Amino acid sequence: MDAASPSIIRLLLADIRLLLAGLIVSAVCPGPLAADDKSHEQHELHFVREVLPVLRTRCIACHGGDPDDVRGNFGLLNREQLVRGGDSGSPAVLLDAPDESPLLLSIQRNSDDWSAMPPKENDQLSETQINAIRQWIHDGAVWPADDVIAAIEARQRPLAQGMVQLAISGGLTADWNHRTYRAEDLWAWQPLRSSADTLQKVMRQTANIRTDDTIPTDNTGGPDTFIDAILDQSGIQPAAAAERYALLRRATFDLLGLPPTPAEMDDFVNDPAPLEQAFAVVVERLLASPHYGEHWGQHWLDVVRYADSSGFANDYERGNAWRYRDYVVRSFNADKPYDQWILEQIAGDEIAELRQNQSLLEAHRFLQTPDDELIIAAGFLRMGPWELTGMEVEKIARQRFLDDVTDSVGQVFLGHLLQCARCHDHKFDPVPTRDYYAIQAAFATTQLTEREAGFLPNENTAGFDERRYLLQRRKYYEQILTELDRQSTAAARQWLVEQDFPTTEFDQVIAEFPADHPDYDQIRSRLRKRGIDESQIPPRHAGFEPRDFGMERVARKGIERLAWRLDRYEPRAHSVYSGPTPVLHRVNAPLAMPANRHNTGELEATAILAGGDPFSPTDPVSPGVLSSVTLTAFPGTPAQGHPATESVTSESAERPPLVGRRLELARWIASPGNPLTPRVMANRIWQWHFG
Repeated sequence: MDAASPSIIRLLLADIRLLLAGLIVSAVCPGPLAADDKSHEQHELHFVREVLPVLRTRCIACHGGDPDDVRGNFGLLNREQLVRGGDSGSPAVLLDAPDESPLLLSIQRNSDDWSAMPPKENDQLSETQINAIRQWIHDGAVWPADDVIAAIEARQRPLAQGMVQLAISGGLTADWNHRTYRAEDLWAWQPLRSSADTLQKVMRQTANIRTDDTIPTDNTGGPDTFIDAILDQSGIQPAAAAERYALLRRATFDLLGLPPTPAEMDDFVNDPAPLEQAFAVVVERLLASPHYGEHWGQHWLDVVRYADSSGFANDYERGNAWRYRDYVVRSFNADKPYDQWILEQIAGDEIAELRQNQSLLEAHRFLQTPDDELIIAAGFLRMGPWELTGMEVEKIARQRFLDDVTDSVGQVFLGHLLQCARCHDHKFDPVPTRDYYAIQAAFATTQLTEREAGFLPNENTAGFDERRYLLQRRKYYEQILTELDRQSTAAARQWLVEQDFPTTEFDQVIAEFPADHPDYDQIRSRLRKRGIDESQIPPRHAGFEPRDFGMERVARKGIERLAWRLDRYEPRAHSVYSGPTPVLHRVNAPLAMPANRHNTGELEATAILAGGDPFSPTDPVSPGVLSSVTLTAFPGTPAQGHPATESVTSESAERPPLVGRRLELARWIASPGNPLTPRVMANRIWQWHFG
């Protein structure tokens, strides 16, 4: 036998093992015994639509992908892995005894021989999912070829009566992309219609009207048209008109949050003008009051979760957050257009940076807001509870901010809890996980900072008189510490003499400081740097009396607390900037904006996170928007974004690097074709007025 014979033998043995494995597989799990082609096709449909989505969403994370990471050496990516089983050596399905199949026993969680799957009790499969897998095993565990699976997934399911389907994309499973909805559940995603059309629909549903002749078609009465028409058709008389004094109280409380003064009450009640004319004058007066913005600004501040401190255990004060609060008040009083307001809050800092490039702002040339005001407006993105303690893993802290700001934008402007799609495709609404991370990608370059922003002429600086008092308090505390330093310095030299240690080095270090203001801590530090032995360095609190320990602590804590309060009087804004993410443990001031912010740090790549875990990235994602809204409000546009977002995903010579992602997202949110944005704000206004 030649030298190559052992290799030949090993190859023959390998072939025999493969042949035996094939025979075992055939014996244990033979091919499905379909009664006819039609039943076989039904079994394939059942697997693709009912079983495969469960395997993909609940099993593949641990039993798929990299073979080295497969739990229990048991894969679920194809039929071969299924029948091979895992470390136990047993096939996962037994067609001659389907109810004894290890796979079924595991998901039923009632077997002593097989581990419960999924392991976490909160993740256990529903009875419907278990029954689907049981039926699949009883039918022969049919597992179609990949091309058959793809063809079935691409095939549109027949729609039941009253059901609709959106041609959305991006779901973690193809089955999710083709699911159906009740038409009435998608009303918010539909384009806006005229109130006359809506009125006809409402009246038909409410008053059981069958003829168009009885339905008014004009649009002059606003909401009253809806109410009056339905009351009339229902034979109900409206309540009597309110007395003038009651009407004035309602309007004043509603718009200002304050009661009318006696003089205002007398003027309105005794006004000889017709009620409609007199009331119009009152409303205009109330809208022109500075108290209008103060009252209605509170509603918006509640929506964005405004707070003067950061929350959590430390609850650090946000010294400059008040500037965003006052920006909101000014915006309401100025009757700022809502689309402009959206752009300023989501991307104000980017607008300020891109203002010179008119091509990027062509659709919003009306923006005349000063740069400092725009930087203040972007503080909206930092209103959530967040603090930087240095005690949390950077990646987790960063992802927590990105999740917070993504969901905040979704709730505030779109009225949608986007966080429901962070770990999985949305259970009820047409929002796939990919869309969640596409929106989050718009914030991947958003960094937190305290930015320089000069005080504006119309800002509320009347309270700055307090600053003088705070500075006096700080000076008082500093004088205490200076006196203690002088006292310790003198006592330290005396200690050296008493210990018979040389004083030359000590005297040289003292000479480096002003005679009336020695810094005792720095003196001790510089002695160490000169190589003085620790035993010859004077004690930390040399010359201290018992009372001095308390005085020093009070003074230091007082200065520390005053620093937070004085911060509000500095021309800075609680804001953001666009740039790479800084590596926090490498910078001295994490919230300081780098001088070269476009090239300092690491550029984040956004990816879908398995289970929302920042350490488990999967498919990469580019900035985009809600695909369902894009396709309903902007027919014919790509599923992965509004046309404006295409420029975000590729750098161009005209655009500075990293800047503009949030601006494009804001433009999509503020677009007249977006059906969610106006509905959300209209509902808020109605609620704030009428409850």
